[in-house]
Amino acid sequence: MKHPFLMAVLTFCAFSQYTFAQETATTPEKYTAHNKGKFFVYWGGNRESYTKSDIHFKGADYNFTVNDARAHDKPKGYHIDYVNPTRMTIPQTNLRFGYYITDHYNISIGVDHMKYVMTQDQTANVSGYINLPETESGSAFNGNYNNTPTVMSKDFLQFEHTDGLNYIHAQINRVDDISKFFGLPNTDKFQINLTEGVGGGLLFPKTNATLLSKQRHDDFHVSGYGVSAQMGLNFTFFKYFFIQGELKGGYIDMQDIKTTKSNADSASQHFAFFQRMITVGGIFRL
Repeated sequence: MKHPFLMAVLTFCAFSQYTFAQETATTPEKYTAHNKGKFFVYWGGNRESYTKSDIHFKGADYNFTVNDARAHDKPKGYHIDYVNPTRMTIPQTNLRFGYYITDHYNISIGVDHMKYVMTQDQTANVSGYINLPETESGSAFNGNYNNTPTVMSKDFLQFEHTDGLNYIHAQINRVDDISKFFGLPNTDKFQINLTEGVGGGLLFPKTNATLLSKQRHDDFHVSGYGVSAQMGLNFTFFKYFFIQGELKGGYIDMQDIKTTKSNADSASQHFAFFQRMITVGGIFRL
């Protein structure tokens, strides 16, 4: 009696394995099931907030610091410039290219085109000295400053990184599919991913500074470095297209900011930033 029972069990197991193999062979794997080897690109816009910053200015005839200077971004709002190829660099934008080295990790390089504007006409404490030749109009501000409250008038100082505060950096990110938590069975139609990562790179601003009525430098220049961390949600549609929202915080240190045409003149500052961005993009295999 034992042998017929054993044969029945073996027959059932063999039939079950055959049926499972047939189903696996006829059910194609979802495109979104694996990311390794995929490329992605995205483009979008951002808003920023900045901490207060001590901005140090030095030259042949002056050396002073504007303490706790306030600054803000320069938003464009909803505008056709974001998709106009001839004017894409005017708004605050984000561009990034990346590659998945595993199903969950990607590396990327891109530029966050932010804008930094020191708030005009604010009163800030100034420390140091200004001793310009009497022939220069900026000599009206000559004197010694010791935490002296000073209005940031246009004649004294206009200071912006509006062409812009270009943070060119590499990132490594982790991505996890969280669609199952929302009851989404077909991720090839709609998928939700959680992403987080860290990055670092160079600051390449075109600083618009009018300092003591001097002629501004007005050229791009590598001015320092930045580090950052970000997290966000990625919404992928029909396998290849996505919308991604991110929050990014970081630290910027610029020790060599060009302010005027003279090589003797420069500025330095460091501050933290908080960025909010929305981007659209595509993910694909070559």
